[in-house]
Amino acid sequence: MEAFNEFFINYGYWGMGFAAFLAGSFIPFSSEAVMAALLATTSMNPILLLVAATIGNTAGSMFNYSLGLLGDAETVGRWLRVKPRRLDRAKRWVARYGGWMGFITFLPVLGSAISIALGIMRANWLFVLATTLTGKTLRYILVAYTVLALV
Repeated sequence: MEAFNEFFINYGYWGMGFAAFLAGSFIPFSSEAVMAALLATTSMNPILLLVAATIGNTAGSMFNYSLGLLGDAETVGRWLRVKPRRLDRAKRWVARYGGWMGFITFLPVLGSAISIALGIMRANWLFVLATTLTGKTLRYILVAYTVLALV
């Protein structure tokens, strides 16, 4: 895993954005580890890292949303190997709270299911984008602040 993180670190802001995209999509990955490594071991601008991470992670969630638009819950869940239990829970939450669920797509594992469910349920994409962007921004601010406070 260290070699994998090293790859993202070598590409700086682009690496941060790509790592965040992977983490935001249905692919299990920890962009927080990449951000922490970049903040702790380089002199990169924390604000630009925050922007790269937020854009990448939001794009990953919107990629999931787009995949959700392709079909029904069972088909998409099977393609992406999202457990039916998680996807059903996410669908219930989306049915109840709508596009506001985009705000909590930063949650590990469940966030991917929520973003897919938002697509399946055809939630307003612009509102989903806005709420997702807000949640992801707050998440990376917290990560960056924590790392910088500890370094």
